[in-house]
Amino acid sequence: QVQLVESGGGLVQPGGSLRLSCAASGFTFSSYAMSWYRQATGQERRLVAAITGAADITNYADSVKGRFTISRDNAKNTVYLQMNSLKPEDTAVYYCHVRYTVYWGQGTRVTVSS
Repeated sequence: QVQLVESGGGLVQPGGSLRLSCAASGFTFSSYAMSWYRQATGQERRLVAAITGAADITNYADSVKGRFTISRDNAKNTVYLQMNSLKPEDTAVYYCHVRYTVYWGQGTRVTVSS
């Protein structure tokens, strides 16, 4: 069965960095686009970044462009989200998602606070 396991969340000060990882199993990872979403308290879940299976195309929400980078390692079945210059408004639970499917990870919490 499909499994997505996120890691790398935590508490960071404004201006800091974190790298999230999502280890995938149970499907042909390189054949699927992957994405990261986030959900802040009281808000809907929103797309943060996405990447094609071949990693040749990426796209980002306007709010994170220039600060976040999505990447993947198909040999390791893992997708990453490098987050730099973090802001308090980046605080949310971050979810890994297999694009155009019903498969989601359990989420990892990111808190940006001094």
